[in-house]
Amino acid sequence: MQLATIVAASVLVASSFAAASRAGDAPSKLELVRVDRIWDQGNHNAFTDLVRFNDRFFCVFREGKGHVSPDGAIRVLESKDGKAWTSAALITQEGKDLRDPKITTAPGGKLMIVGGAAVREGTKPATSHQSFVTFSADGREWEKLHDAADKDYWLWRVTWHKGKAYGVGYDCAPDTRAEKQYSSRLYVSDDGMKFTALVESLYDQSGPTEATLRFAADDTCYCLHRRDGRPANTALLGTAKPPYKEWTWKDLGTYYGGPNFIELPGGRWIAAGRIITKEEGARTVLCDLDLAQGKLTPLLALPSGGDTSYPGLVWHEGVLYVSYYASHEGKTSVYVAQVKVK
Repeated sequence: MQLATIVAASVLVASSFAAASRAGDAPSKLELVRVDRIWDQGNHNAFTDLVRFNDRFFCVFREGKGHVSPDGAIRVLESKDGKAWTSAALITQEGKDLRDPKITTAPGGKLMIVGGAAVREGTKPATSHQSFVTFSADGREWEKLHDAADKDYWLWRVTWHKGKAYGVGYDCAPDTRAEKQYSSRLYVSDDGMKFTALVESLYDQSGPTEATLRFAADDTCYCLHRRDGRPANTALLGTAKPPYKEWTWKDLGTYYGGPNFIELPGGRWIAAGRIITKEEGARTVLCDLDLAQGKLTPLLALPSGGDTSYPGLVWHEGVLYVSYYASHEGKTSVYVAQVKVK
């Protein structure tokens, strides 16, 4: 279902990010080719991810009454061309708010979704949280939800590498104590269902939350980690060599919500997430990620605003496809952008 399209013939860079891009001396530019609003049928449509599987795109996200509500369900869309989309599945669990689905391809040729099932009353904070996984051979029929990782540790995204699933879970246990120090934990799994802690305390300062792991050709693991606490809420870049028990961290110097990143042909790394400025507010922004310097340089602000972020990234036939959600057109809806790298 193609709901709306925005076509751009030139590079789009928000004015508040242009100076940062020039200062970063980024080696290339990003051109926004088109944006399609692919879903707005739920009251609130948000928290996306994207994968290409069996010659089709699959986009997953949460539908609910609001950003926080007890009725969250996971919608799965499919598309042959990344432009026209149809619903493939709706995943629900009675009494649970299903949130933040991430989709990937697991060994053995199945799709895998990891997400979080929260128990809450109305819009109140969740009283408990349990991460889950589910698998599908075609994107339409999904297995029952399997509990994954420790209770009240949010396993936010899973990345497969050499037959093992790795993911970062962050502490989301209910706690009103001001002195509590939230931490994140590195998990590993051989089958994508039973996750054990490889590093009990991955990071424990200034409220670490959402994190994405990616692996380079030399097996180095990189972690793009959001922080929401005090005294700093700036994102981090973590680096580790096998067996991934010893980590070094660099402060990226900016808040980055819903972080994701991808290596493009030629070794270029592009990150995507939410940046907030006084001039523009919240925007979903693509950035150059310099792994050696630990530097995040904004390149392209996607048409977005308000409630926005949680991008999925797929490189296909020379085009970067980016799923994300935003409320800049009024209703919080799901979009897919096509971006060329120059």
